[in-house]
Order: sequence, then structure tokens, then C-alpha cells
Amino acid sequence: MGVPPLRLVLAELTTLGVGGPAGAFVEVERVDDLVEALSRAATAGEPVLVLGGGSNVVVSDDGFPGVVLRIDIRGVQMQDDGDGAVTVTAGAGEDWSALVERCVSEGLAGIECLSGIPGRVGATPVQNVGAYGQEVAETITRLDVWDRAEQRTSVLWPADMHFGYRDSYFKRSSRFVVTGVSFKLRRSQLSGPVRYAELARRLGIGEGERATLHEVAQAVMELRRAKGMVLDSRDPDTRSAGSFFTNPVLSVDAWEALRAVAPAVPGFAAEGGIKVPAAWLVEQAGFRRGYRKGGAAISSKHTLALTVRDGGTASDLLSLAREVHDGVRARFGVNLVPEPVLVGLKF
Repeated sequence: MGVPPLRLVLAELTTLGVGGPAGAFVEVERVDDLVEALSRAATAGEPVLVLGGGSNVVVSDDGFPGVVLRIDIRGVQMQDDGDGAVTVTAGAGEDWSALVERCVSEGLAGIECLSGIPGRVGATPVQNVGAYGQEVAETITRLDVWDRAEQRTSVLWPADMHFGYRDSYFKRSSRFVVTGVSFKLRRSQLSGPVRYAELARRLGIGEGERATLHEVAQAVMELRRAKGMVLDSRDPDTRSAGSFFTNPVLSVDAWEALRAVAPAVPGFAAEGGIKVPAAWLVEQAGFRRGYRKGGAAISSKHTLALTVRDGGTASDLLSLAREVHDGVRARFGVNLVPEPVLVGLKF
């Protein structure tokens, strides 16, 4: 690869700005580099952490003892499939927000509601990234991967990915390393039907109506910025991993039990049950924006974002997260599940 492994503090590579030292760090720009780095780690018996943009991860203050591989495989290709369909294939190391912006500018619809989300393309299928009524599972058609078990490149199809709400096969297995992602988009200056009420209100349209791609992307960015969800070094609220908890999806029985103690709780039909806004639960459990515990705080702009203040640590963040979790469980009997990947930490 020409560049020896480096040592660094992982706080430098995460949007939260926490995390101790890596045993070694390698940035890979080609699949061959990835294969070589994995081979070296296996020979040395070292664990491996694959990292993208570091926007959805909380790393322990003790760091990671093995090799951290940051995927920097680049390149974007667009293939016209006819009938207005276009396949966009991007290297896993491409910046996600930049890719969405490019697709919007070229009149390609399907991911415009995902504007401004930090991170890299290769991480989007892992989390099944979603916002404002869209998620990447709706458009991903193919993943190019390195199969660590069979030691070869391979292709995965949507059925292999087991997508769920902020979930996928990749959150439970490290067998595959994503090297490229293909999305099926459509040529259109108009978005799909806007399915998210807050976004529709911002656009001044009804739910199910459409707006131009540019209008939708701009409205999403405005909403995200107002919530501290657009990276800005001048704004301490952006030192987060986005929403720290997923919205619980409750069974009918659990939903009825919740309504018995909280009749005003909002709920929305979702696959597998009733989805409840985690932000509502957090607020009604007594936690307010700006609430601080040690070096961590609830964002002053968005209840679900837990932030790290100057001098704060991963331990501070987890202590606050546990307090919020326990408060919601005590008040409503609902368990909140962390959305970020925890490295070297137990919740």
C-alpha cells in the first residue's frame, strides 16, 4: 500500500469528537488496499474496525486496540437504464451529502429527502439511513462488497440485506465490507409524494403532494440546520451522532399499555406495529433541550440529539444516554434503543 499504519486518536475521526487511540489506522483508496490491510490484520491476529465518516459511531475513551480501516474508495458512475430510470453507483468512500446534492442538481429523484446527512456512502446501507419519509432501502439495488469469509469480491442484492427500520444485516455481521453502492433513481424535476408532515408544512403543501427536487432538498436542509443536524464547527450542537435513539415500534399490546399511562401519546402505523416518537417520550419523561450531565448535554435544538461539550468524554455521553433511557422506561415502560454503533461500549 506504500503507507504504513498510523496511530491516532479516534476522536479526530468522529462527529462526536470522542474516542481514544486506535492501535493502528489505515485509509484505503482501492479494494486491493482493503484486502491487503485485512490480510495483515488477520496475520497479526488484530481486530478490525471499518470506519466511514464517523457520523454514527460512539467510540470508547479507551479507543480501539486493533486496526481501524477508513474506507476512501471514490468514484461515481451514472447509467441511463431507459424509461427515465438511472442507476447511480458510488464508491463507499464518497461523501453522502455531496452525492445527494449532485443527484438533485442533475434532476435525479429518490434521495432528495436525505440531504445534509453526514457520513459516507458505504455506511448508508448499514444503518438503512433515512429521514423525512425516505430511506435508502427504497433505492439501493446492489452492493459491491469484499467477503471476508470467502476472501473474494462479491455482489449483494436487496434480499440479502434484510433492511428494517434503521437496521440491516450488516449491523449484526462484519462478514462483508461495502466497497460500492448502486441506487436506482428516476429522472424528474419533481420529488416523490412528500410523506413527512413536518416537511410538507415547511414546503407549504399537503402530505402526498410533490415539490421540485431543489425545494425539497432546501427545505430538508433548513429543517436539519434548525435542529443542529448539519455539521457546523461554530455550533456545539452539531457535535452529535444525529438522533441517539430510534423511534420505538410497539406491538398492539404494548401500544395499548402505553396509551393507558399516556393517552396523548402520538403513534403512527409502521411495519411490525405502531411507531412512537422517541422525542415525545423523552420530553414527557421530563428531559428538556439543553439538559446537561457532566460533559454531555441534550441538544438545545433537538431532543433526540445527545451532544458532547468541550472536554466531554464518551463516558459522559453514555451516562446521559442511560439516564434518559432509564427515565423513559420508568415513566412509560418503553425501552429506547441507541441508533449509533457503540465501539468498546455497552449500553
